[in-house]
Amino acid sequence: MNKTWNWIANKILAYKIAILIALSALTVALVYEASQIQLSYELAKILPKSDERFQLYESFKKKYGEDGNIMVIGLENPELFTPSEFDAWNKLYRDVKKQSGIKSILALPNLPILYLDSAAHQFKSKKAYEGDSTSTQIDLDSLKSNLANLPIYRNFLFTEDLKVHMMLITLDQKTINNKNRIQLVKNIKKIGDAYAQKTKHPIHFSGMPYIRTELTAQVTNELVLFLGLAILVTSLILFYFFRSIQVVFFALIVILIGIVASLATIVLFGFKITLLSGLIPPLIVVIGVPNAIFLLNKYHETYLITKNKEASLVESAGTVGRTLFLANLTTSIGFGVFAFTGSALLVEFGIVAALNVMLTFLFSLLLIPIFFSYLNPPKPKDLAHFESKRVNRLLTNIEVWVFGHRKFIYSIIGVILAISLYGLSKIEAVGYIVDDLPQDNAIYTDLKFIEKHFKGVMPFEVSIDAHEPGRALTPEILAKMKRTEKLLAKYPEFTQGLSLLTATKYLYQVYRGGDPKYFTLPGIDELAKLKEFNSSLNGKNNLFNGFIDAEKRFTRISFQMADVGTVRTKQLFDEIQPKIDSIFRTDVETGEILPASDKRAYEAKVTGNSIIYAFQTEYLQKNLIESTLTAIFLICVLMGFLFRSWKMIIISTLPSLIPLMITAGLMGYFHIALKPSTILIFSIAFGISSDGTIYFLTRYKEEWLKNAKNVKLAVQITIQKTGVSMFYTAMILFFGFFIFTASTFKGTQALGVLVSITLLMAMICNLILLPAFLMGMNKKAIEELIEEV
Repeated sequence: MNKTWNWIANKILAYKIAILIALSALTVALVYEASQIQLSYELAKILPKSDERFQLYESFKKKYGEDGNIMVIGLENPELFTPSEFDAWNKLYRDVKKQSGIKSILALPNLPILYLDSAAHQFKSKKAYEGDSTSTQIDLDSLKSNLANLPIYRNFLFTEDLKVHMMLITLDQKTINNKNRIQLVKNIKKIGDAYAQKTKHPIHFSGMPYIRTELTAQVTNELVLFLGLAILVTSLILFYFFRSIQVVFFALIVILIGIVASLATIVLFGFKITLLSGLIPPLIVVIGVPNAIFLLNKYHETYLITKNKEASLVESAGTVGRTLFLANLTTSIGFGVFAFTGSALLVEFGIVAALNVMLTFLFSLLLIPIFFSYLNPPKPKDLAHFESKRVNRLLTNIEVWVFGHRKFIYSIIGVILAISLYGLSKIEAVGYIVDDLPQDNAIYTDLKFIEKHFKGVMPFEVSIDAHEPGRALTPEILAKMKRTEKLLAKYPEFTQGLSLLTATKYLYQVYRGGDPKYFTLPGIDELAKLKEFNSSLNGKNNLFNGFIDAEKRFTRISFQMADVGTVRTKQLFDEIQPKIDSIFRTDVETGEILPASDKRAYEAKVTGNSIIYAFQTEYLQKNLIESTLTAIFLICVLMGFLFRSWKMIIISTLPSLIPLMITAGLMGYFHIALKPSTILIFSIAFGISSDGTIYFLTRYKEEWLKNAKNVKLAVQITIQKTGVSMFYTAMILFFGFFIFTASTFKGTQALGVLVSITLLMAMICNLILLPAFLMGMNKKAIEELIEEV
């Protein structure tokens, strides 16, 4: 194996011109591909296509369109029914209405109401407010009087005391999932802000289109920030360690090619930038720089002895190349396991990240020796980092601990693990739509305003299949809808339902003269009379639009709910779905519960954006935990394959597992929930942590063979030589991941802090615990440990 890598190292320098030309051409092609990168504006598809809940939701959207397509503007203004205030609200409505991409708006200025034309024997519609852009107090008093008789809109469009109001803006289906949504939401927000500034009444934006747009915009801006910070921080640390502009410059060229390659790979695979794949470029910076550090450290170390530049570069590429290959392979495995989750979002992230970790390694292996072969040999100042008093003092202290205090080391580790295990038991697994935002963020505060007055904006749908055309309008199904709405009214998380029942109740109220007490489901005889009038409500006036299909087989009940978290949403689903099954499968005549396969029963399934989000989060948590375990297993298999010893698996795994346990304990103590953004920590950190183990063990093997199998001397030299590179690398990784704390999202902040702590602990374990293990083994065990396949 060593001969193979030495041969590769010689060929790199022998064909350096050809390699440079080939890589230059490749880079130009990659730049072109990367320039075609596009953002994804659709909701992330996390559940696999085979999942029945995903299939139900997709079927629901095909019938009724996107459920999360309403943006809301909330206003608290007790004086709204005065001419100046109402005219300003009316102007806001008119200005928003002019924007392209809006399907409809429901607000006080255009509020439709029905009336019965007895002469024509028809229901007709008109506006509750009949004035124009300039209102009078008489107009507004009339409107206020009308609203008191409209329970259909109460606590849906306005509160009972008429102090808080909403404007419901429905986006068309083409706009909701493309880039036009971004500009539309920006325009609406700009118009709304102008209204607030003029009237001095703050308004509150919410709804799924707004939340999705604002979160995407913030994350996109932060990804650019993270990439810039990653390059800046790693450059500063490289310069601090090596004191050389040349080192920083050429290391950055390699990293920039890696960044371009990662973006080009996304395009070549037909993917788009998502919230997850957007993290890959800054990750490539942080993960790629250690390749340059180890190659250059070995080059400088060898040059100190040989004073031969080319021979030192060959030695560096040959000796370190194999180690870096294995180290990057473990990191690649840490990312690559996501490709087997079945979730499109994670599959894309896993494929692109795993592939580009190895590509960045390849670029480093080829370009670092070639670049430095054209430069002057290192000067004494370039080699000064080996003489760093602070680093050397630290490594000397580590030697003292490893050689003289192994039992104490094991005791300390044992105590830390016991404390961490207790913290681990306190971890909670829960996610919220906006829980990553600080509580003073406008998205969070506006959502809480809407939830306080109108309960929520998260869609919660009951999709109903009547099995036969025409059956969705029978009195029987309306009675079952009434029982369902009564059931959900017991839960404070839900708004009142909107359905065929709502429309029927309103028609009956109008039929009986408009008295609100008749806003109820009429008897069978009265329903039969209403049917004579239904045909008069056509086109835009049809109250059944969006709630029933053309064949009158499928219908739905729409609720909105608060952002109560995935755990509570799942509890609600588990409680409500069986009760709804019972309602819709109960035979009216016999009272028996019909089997689901019986066509006499109705099929009613709970779905909607809120349910899908809860199950997606649960699915992610389960799959990311499995991915982490898979990564640990695969890396253990790799270690066992490289070194024929079961002890090798234990020794190489513990220094990487212990930091994960500590991190999990910290999450429990500091109430950092287990969710998609934080579960990523474990598989990423384990893959990177394993690198240090590989660096140490491969160098240890080399020194053990060189020094007549003297364990103590081999450990001592390895700590002193590899310890320098491991320390530099740990600092790069620590500060490289720590930049994510600059995020406004708490999940991303936690990712930065916890990965940084994990990798720092991994360095400590690899420099203290790992050599302590080696010192505690007998000679025979050592020989088994480093026996190469």
